[in-house]
Amino acid sequence: MRILGIIPARYASTRFPAKALVDIGGKSMIQRVYEQSSKATQLDQVIVATDDERIFNHVVDFGGKAIMTDSAHQSGTDRCFEALSKTDGIYEYVINIQGDEPFISPEPIDNLAEALNGEVELATLVKVIDSDEILFNHNVPKAVLNKRNEVLYFSRQTIPYLRNPESGQWLGAHTFYKHIGIYAYRADVLAEITKLPVSSLEKAEALEQLRWLENGYAIKAVITSDDSHGVDTPEDLIRVSRKFLL
Repeated sequence: MRILGIIPARYASTRFPAKALVDIGGKSMIQRVYEQSSKATQLDQVIVATDDERIFNHVVDFGGKAIMTDSAHQSGTDRCFEALSKTDGIYEYVINIQGDEPFISPEPIDNLAEALNGEVELATLVKVIDSDEILFNHNVPKAVLNKRNEVLYFSRQTIPYLRNPESGQWLGAHTFYKHIGIYAYRADVLAEITKLPVSSLEKAEALEQLRWLENGYAIKAVITSDDSHGVDTPEDLIRVSRKFLL
């Protein structure tokens, strides 16, 4: 399988404008994401898909590859499809790598890539939940899997609901999964899902991936032990920098 890694990177951000260019220990956030992603052995190429010339020029300056994309895109998925359409290569799959995880490990990217066999339509990462803080946090999407490790549903609620144990005993009674927001798309499926209208479940939970499930696409779940460390706010940047740089 030829696999293209794409890092969508917008300049505008409601909670943290220009975060792609923020300095983290001498390197910008986008440079760190690019360099970490480039260590993944299963990717044939890594590119940054951006809507801003400042980000584009910065990526080129540090030796990376970048593609300009439309500023009107509503999601990273849409930006990935435009970027794919502008590449010269022929790729069977695209992996959408979050542009706000400066310390992402290459191993889970490779693990996700290794699950792509030509038949898998879509794939994503999940991690076993090991704390009540995460389990009952509505800002953390959860995933329920079937016996083939395909996703049945994503929700911000704690699912499945356990009827008998007290809530403090749920982790010992069932295996719950946190969704890690990195996606793999088969190229033809990526073209299809970008044409789908927003679905009712997506509106209800504000989770884009529910649009794909609601339209009948299968999403393979790859279980990882690596956690995500996204930077959505300046406070997140301080926390993540202290964890990885100090």
